Amino acid sequence: MAMMQDKLAHSRAPAASPLYDPKVRGVFYQALTVIGLVAFFYVIYSNTVDNLRRANISSGFGFLQGRAGFDLGQSLIEYSSDHSYLRALEVGFLNTLLVAFVGIILATVVGLIVGIGRLSSNWLIAKLCTVYVELFRNIPPLLVIFFWYVGVINILPQVRASIELPFDVFLNNRGIFFPKPIFGDGFLLVVLALVVAIVLSVMHARWVSARQMATGKRFPVLPVVLVLLILLPLVAFDLQGRPLSFDVPTAGKFNLTGGGTIGPEFMSLLLALSFYTASFIAEIVRAGIKGVAHGQSEAAHALGVRPGLTTRLIILPQALRIIIPPLTSQYLNLIKNSSLAVAIGYADLVAVGGTILNQTGHSIEIVAIWMVVYVTISLLTSVFMNWFNARMALVER
Repeated sequence: MAMMQDKLAHSRAPAASPLYDPKVRGVFYQALTVIGLVAFFYVIYSNTVDNLRRANISSGFGFLQGRAGFDLGQSLIEYSSDHSYLRALEVGFLNTLLVAFVGIILATVVGLIVGIGRLSSNWLIAKLCTVYVELFRNIPPLLVIFFWYVGVINILPQVRASIELPFDVFLNNRGIFFPKPIFGDGFLLVVLALVVAIVLSVMHARWVSARQMATGKRFPVLPVVLVLLILLPLVAFDLQGRPLSFDVPTAGKFNLTGGGTIGPEFMSLLLALSFYTASFIAEIVRAGIKGVAHGQSEAAHALGVRPGLTTRLIILPQALRIIIPPLTSQYLNLIKNSSLAVAIGYADLVAVGGTILNQTGHSIEIVAIWMVVYVTISLLTSVFMNWFNARMALVER
């Protein structure tokens, strides 16, 4: 009887409101947030347009087609003062990508070495790495840039007393002068041969790994990879009639002529950002290695594995799962800190955009370009690092 009464009471109870459903409530608040953001940006846009109209200031991106009228110290593509503002921004964008890409690679290598060095059993190496980390990590990056630009690069000898390095390379306070390669017809086949060699090397390394897992026997990897990477491009190079020559810099009485140049601004910015960011990466690497259970290295040593192989094949692959997430933040910091190049005159996106802003007065458009470019680069970097992190994550069997 009591059970029948409970059923009747439940049947007469009013239906629960949809707002009490977590899914419905989540969609409702998300939609409300989106509407609020759209309204917020619409108000900003309307106020900006009204203020520009009242001040009689033109808006839009049509000014990008105008003549730039200024030169740039470094350009990866063809550029002169007769090109447009848009072309100048493209040069600055490519220069930003160059210093960010090379800086990330250099900072990762230096940070990895210093991070492992801090855990070294050698007292001197460990202390030197500690001093490096504590020194660079506690100095603002702008001061590090000035240190390399004024304190290191600027005190190099003048052009007439250039330091002559091997392979016709000259070093002075104007940068590094090196033989500039000139690619002839048919060099594309050499590049394709190198790509094929890289693909074959990766396939061979995977085959060796699978064979070792299946049989316990390891086939040599490094000799085969070196043969592929050297032999295939050389054969293609010879078959195409050696389509490569070099424009060698020549030392004159007052200047160096010919060849390629890496300017002091790029060198200073690259070294400063790399060594500054490497101090943070070193601590991330050290924390990642310390996060791996000590029993892993003890088991490897008990099996007779050498310390170097233990670090490379056992400790570091497990530490990467701890290292990668904070490492992404350091990469993003390096990319954003590259905007400090304006302090030493390196023609990055911010420096070029600042010159255009001063000439045209289109501050809103230039700032919008800066925001879009840096957000895009940062998001693409995050996407790649998240993909790499997912590849390195443990997979449940």
